[in-house]
Amino acid sequence: MSRVAKAPIELPQGVTATVSPESITIKGAKGTLSLPLKNGIRVVQEEKKLALKYSEGDGIAMQAGATRAHIANMVLGVTKGYERKLELVGVGFRAQVQGKALNLTLGFSHPVNFPIPDGISIDTPSQTEIIVKGVDRQKVGQVAAEIRGIRPPEPYKGKGVRYANEQIQLKEGKKK
Repeated sequence: MSRVAKAPIELPQGVTATVSPESITIKGAKGTLSLPLKNGIRVVQEEKKLALKYSEGDGIAMQAGATRAHIANMVLGVTKGYERKLELVGVGFRAQVQGKALNLTLGFSHPVNFPIPDGISIDTPSQTEIIVKGVDRQKVGQVAAEIRGIRPPEPYKGKGVRYANEQIQLKEGKKK
């Protein structure tokens, strides 16, 4: 039995849920998110709480726990939103938002233009900081990972794009 799936999900003030047999849609102040439901999993709305009902067997309990976690993340996303901070470490590394693209200067022979996807906003409070914001937790993390993947931190000097507060294990240099 999944213990995660048993816990009800509280709907805060201003958040509404629309439940259908195939999907659930959460609507809040910051936006709207929907999630398709697996076979054997139902969502029941009771006043300002959502509860999951599922049949036992064939790994449905695991899927119900994951579905409950996704719905809880959706509720948090439409109320507060998610953000991921990135830092640029290196001489001459810069970032700035121009229109619907993030322009990065990362020591390559050419500047890198990263198109900003729909549903995501990117801020650059300084030239070496990037903040990725959005309502969908998975999308925010994916965009942050793609930006980091352009120039991940290298293991000798630590130069590159890293998450805020990420610890890089530096390797020892060559010995004579």
